[in-house]
Amino acid sequence: MNTGGFGFNFGPGDDDDDDKSRREQNPFGPFGFGGADGSGGLGDMLSQFGQMLSGMGSSMNSPEGQGPVNYTLAERIARQQIGQAAPVRDQDTSAVEEAVRLAELWLDETTELPTAGGRVVAWNAEDWLTQTLPMWKRLVTPVAEHMNEAQLASLPEEAREMVGPMLQMMNQMSGMNFGMQLGNALGDLAKQALTGSDFGLPVAPTDVTALLPANITAAGGELEVPGQELMVYIAARESARQRLYHHVPWLVERLVSSVEEYAAGLVIDTSHIEEATRELNLESGDPAAIQDAMQRLQGMDLSPRISSRNAQAVSRLETLLALVEGWVEYVVTNAMGERIPSTGKMTEAWRRRRATGGSAEQAFAKIVGIELAAPKVAEAVELWRRVDVAVGQKRRDGVWDHPDLLPSAEHLDNSADFIDSLLDEGESDEFDREFAKLEELLREQDGQDDGDKNSGGDDVGR
Repeated sequence: MNTGGFGFNFGPGDDDDDDKSRREQNPFGPFGFGGADGSGGLGDMLSQFGQMLSGMGSSMNSPEGQGPVNYTLAERIARQQIGQAAPVRDQDTSAVEEAVRLAELWLDETTELPTAGGRVVAWNAEDWLTQTLPMWKRLVTPVAEHMNEAQLASLPEEAREMVGPMLQMMNQMSGMNFGMQLGNALGDLAKQALTGSDFGLPVAPTDVTALLPANITAAGGELEVPGQELMVYIAARESARQRLYHHVPWLVERLVSSVEEYAAGLVIDTSHIEEATRELNLESGDPAAIQDAMQRLQGMDLSPRISSRNAQAVSRLETLLALVEGWVEYVVTNAMGERIPSTGKMTEAWRRRRATGGSAEQAFAKIVGIELAAPKVAEAVELWRRVDVAVGQKRRDGVWDHPDLLPSAEHLDNSADFIDSLLDEGESDEFDREFAKLEELLREQDGQDDGDKNSGGDDVGR
């Protein structure tokens, strides 16, 4: 879990080491409270809270400022991060539409999933923020809600009793801190995003294929690839994702429900902090011992340990993201490899981008606060290639018909077992078809025999 994201770095600014250490000793620290002298008294907490409210204006009183995340504040900070985004020009819109049209035509040859249809649009960074924010809210809200609950549960009993009268106020402050962190993260991603569902996450509205031409131009500056080729390549990746999200109806909800499941099991463990402070013997009253203890505290990791009772949800997310991006990369490479010579170069650049921040796990860590291992996209690409060779394109894409048919995390490292299961299924299907033909033939023969008998009986009667 990302303790520097949607976790516990809730102070209003960058503290020095001493202030940070004092705050971590304060049982109210997770909610952002703490006196400047480390006393953590009620007066100091209220004073700090008043300072936090200063200048926040109407965002505190807006409907979206009352929940676990102050989304009004988040959006305002994100727009400040983005700055003045240039409007999308007509020629950019035309370029995006033409690139998507060509990409869709080529993808028709490499996948059984038809085009998603819908609208093709060109966005700037502000458009990306506005259009994707509803889905980010779906992903962020359950994590923030359960994080607040877990934080309260992790406090000592006496601290929880003190919190009671101030709970609403503290929740508002927590919502503001979440909002500030979310706003900074979204503003950063808006300037990086190349498409509506960039980072492999279905955050764009349903049936919208969106590209960000200004961001694409900036990203391709050092690539030495013609701009039109880069635009078609990125359009192909986005169009392939949209085919999946549109024609595999369970996929988007599966991703969202995995986040919700993980959030529902959040647990915060502070036992190591309590153990460390006990060993320091801070209650001795000896000034020299206390000074020594404070110096030792500065070198300790006193971050709360965050985990989930539903850790399998993270594994499911990692596997789904790998399978989606692996499938996209495979079908796009097949569609464009022989048509555009720079496809290999652009694919390698995309992989580097994914490794250095432009990836689903980075987006989740920054925005949702869930630490994912890097999805095994390269392994997924190889798995889809082997499946294609073994059972063909139609059977390959048919795997997406139901989540139970998909490869598991173990199959990413060992695809042979998964391919064997597909081959066994194919042999069984072929046997069933042949058996059905035999049964039909026998029924036809039985019908003919019955007809001959009836015909003979009529002759005797006459």
